Amino acid sequence: MPTLLDIAQQFAQSIENIEPLGNGYINDTYLVNTDTKPFVLQKINKHVFPNPGKIMTNLELLNQHIGQIKDTQIPLKIPKLLKTVNQNNYFCDGQGEYWRALSYIENTESLEEISNLAQAKQVGYALGQFHRLTYDLDSASLHDTLPGFHITPGYLRQYQQLKNQTKLSEDTFCAGFIANHQHIVNDLETAKEQGLLVVRVIHGDPKLNNFLFDKTSYQIVSLVDLDTVKPGLIHYDISDCLRSCCHDTSTDEFNVKLCRVLLSSYLAEMKAFFSSNDYLFLYPAIRLIPFELGLRFYCDYLDGNRYFKVTEPSENLRRATEQFRLCESILTQELEIKDLIKQLQFQ
Repeated sequence: MPTLLDIAQQFAQSIENIEPLGNGYINDTYLVNTDTKPFVLQKINKHVFPNPGKIMTNLELLNQHIGQIKDTQIPLKIPKLLKTVNQNNYFCDGQGEYWRALSYIENTESLEEISNLAQAKQVGYALGQFHRLTYDLDSASLHDTLPGFHITPGYLRQYQQLKNQTKLSEDTFCAGFIANHQHIVNDLETAKEQGLLVVRVIHGDPKLNNFLFDKTSYQIVSLVDLDTVKPGLIHYDISDCLRSCCHDTSTDEFNVKLCRVLLSSYLAEMKAFFSSNDYLFLYPAIRLIPFELGLRFYCDYLDGNRYFKVTEPSENLRRATEQFRLCESILTQELEIKDLIKQLQFQ
């Protein structure tokens, strides 16, 4: 079995040390220091992404497309895909595992929680810039690296199967919340089928800790974790970003003040590309995503924690409960959230 050093040397010969990087739930990620520039080494989780080659094709297309854009008004960068010493985009080891290397963006940090309005403003700008950078990239040219991802009705069907198969007792709160709010799962997919929302290029997982802040300027300079870039509805991106940034983890409340700032800065970048239907479905998206993620965590708990990394068996149950409580908070603030969306639309 090859060692981490053996694998890192497929991308650079002069390896000084290797250390774990980040706290993602999916891929194994390492920072590799060399005698020149450090780089990020990742093993793609084949259980989550059964076709790693499609991820690498998407990443190459994304690198090529964004590399051709010379708009100085869009400072956002994405990590560059690095080739092996044999000029391949990835390395497949003797165990059939896929490894890739990406440029390391130095003097940056990621955040786990928003601590001020300036940070929320930066996140909104950055997500808007990513959607601008990919606006004219044909979504049909990208592989769907995770079929069914962000298709909420599919997660509900999975839950309905699992609850009849699992050996675990159902959690009263989670089961009751799903039963009472399952009617919202079709909101975005129905709008897509009716032509009210159009498929574009999405990041797929723009949670807060995937944005890199420059330690000197405190501005966001990069959006990372690009495995889930695929065709989809940008509403999933916007609402997942809001879910991550506006979640007060001490109370599981949704912070509407942060929501206003983040959406305002996002629309400063994307307003010209937003239709009346895009505005109309913002609130349904905002309430849907924490419900969807709660479903995913809860299903994984019932299924023996096969998808998300956990440190103890009930961790996914706790995560699911937090997301359902966040969704509950959004539902209680429906009128206020809809009002701020209307204000942003017509200001």
